[in-house]
Amino acid sequence: MIEIKCTGSPYEIGVTHGITAKEKITGSIDFYTRLFQTSCSLTWPEVRQEAATYVQPLETITPRYIEEIKGIAEGSDSSFLDILALNIRTEIMFGLFSDVGKDVARVPSDGCTSLGWLTESRSFLGQNWDWMVEQGRNLVVCHVSQPGTGIPDFSMVTEAGIIGKIGLNSEGVGCCLNAIKCRGVDPSKLPIHFALRKVLESPSRVAAVEAIKQVGVAGSGHILIGDATGSTGLECTSKWVKEVTMDDSKRVCHTNHLILDKSDVDEPPWLEDSPARLARIRELTARITEPTLDAIMDAFQDTEGYPGSINRRQEGKSVAETLFTIVMDLSNRSARVTFGRPTEVREQVMISL
Repeated sequence: MIEIKCTGSPYEIGVTHGITAKEKITGSIDFYTRLFQTSCSLTWPEVRQEAATYVQPLETITPRYIEEIKGIAEGSDSSFLDILALNIRTEIMFGLFSDVGKDVARVPSDGCTSLGWLTESRSFLGQNWDWMVEQGRNLVVCHVSQPGTGIPDFSMVTEAGIIGKIGLNSEGVGCCLNAIKCRGVDPSKLPIHFALRKVLESPSRVAAVEAIKQVGVAGSGHILIGDATGSTGLECTSKWVKEVTMDDSKRVCHTNHLILDKSDVDEPPWLEDSPARLARIRELTARITEPTLDAIMDAFQDTEGYPGSINRRQEGKSVAETLFTIVMDLSNRSARVTFGRPTEVREQVMISL
């Protein structure tokens, strides 16, 4: 696993374990070239055209991120639109999907089961991140510092070339992601991965929630935001952003479907196992009498409903697998990341900010 340490300009194109970040970025482009053709009936030139529609709005909303993407493109010998396309891959995959002649349920799941939990002494945030096994080789752990900006340092697990993903910052603000499939996108708003980056640069949960709600999100997804004071879920569509608050046990649990009112959006049938996983993570956490990082990590190992379980396998009807699990102790600004299924750990990375 590459760990990229970035100061000022993210994505230094270095080499670790014989694999360069440049090769991983190229791998991401190759992976999504194939996947977009299958899931959206879009060729890569058509994907680049779609990405181009986001340029002008993003230059107004977040010009700094556009400059960063230009830098990544230059450093990896890719085109600007190639890297921008990676960063709007959620909007393409889950907003522009094609279901003509295809089984909609076969579109893979991204970011399956997440949990935020405020206990008497700690605030935890965590998730299993489920995606197609082929993209696992292109994951990176990125540590970003931007001196002189006043922006908190942050660490994230991301797909190479994508500037915002799952992680936490030096102020103890963390974020997780669940894919949600709703038709429609709005390029005038923040793409999901830009929104995640916005959270990672925020000084608090309250500030992060306000920033996302103010600008809006271009496509659908659930962003789980936490800090030492607890967690807030944001169910996002191209039409609205709504808050999922902590329950009576001060938990927020989520999977891959909208749980708030969705009467004004088109959310087609997708993952049959999503409601079952949501019920299961609620059941498992309700059994934990002393919440700890280890106890929460154990819950993410659950295989009830295999292969479409919390601990997922790319097998049969399940077209994705758990590629990494992250559990964050936001009170201590630290995290444990395990790569591979949580019962088949290949590598572990500890993060401390």
